[in-house]
Amino acid sequence: MEHVKVILLQKVSGLGYIGDVVNVKPGFARNYLLPKKIALRATNENLKYFQDKKTQIEAMNAEGKVEAQKIAEKMQDVSVLIVRQASDKGHLYGSVTGRDIAAAIKVAGFTVTAGQVNLNAPIKTLGLYDISVDLHPEVSVPVKLSVAKTEEEAQSQIAETVTVVENSAA
Repeated sequence: MEHVKVILLQKVSGLGYIGDVVNVKPGFARNYLLPKKIALRATNENLKYFQDKKTQIEAMNAEGKVEAQKIAEKMQDVSVLIVRQASDKGHLYGSVTGRDIAAAIKVAGFTVTAGQVNLNAPIKTLGLYDISVDLHPEVSVPVKLSVAKTEEEAQSQIAETVTVVENSAA
């Protein structure tokens, strides 16, 4: 299959760093990298443009990273609760998605999008989960997520993990 060459404007996990010229599948470039302004097509004009603007692009990236690190420090011990109906065996009637988690984090006082929440698959059972939230391509923060039938159950799940961590540290 034919590949397209692009210049990365920010770090992309598993692909490369700022300024790297990489080969990607046309659909990935067309549907993700180019519309989100993560990359430019590797034409002669764009290569020249990138070389002219390289220091500005790197400075903007560094500035964004510093801001993300400040937010990550504030979010360090964030835990969120999601109450859902479930069967007696703990299977949810529906699922918890990135959008649900982003909304719960917003209630906790932080603004994140569903795209920043790292979920391999929707959550379909009750329990306690460690979720990663990408604030910047180079900065992610862990968030504790408790999915329970009631708010009291969710609070006790999180309280149990805190107690376990405190006991193991002692």
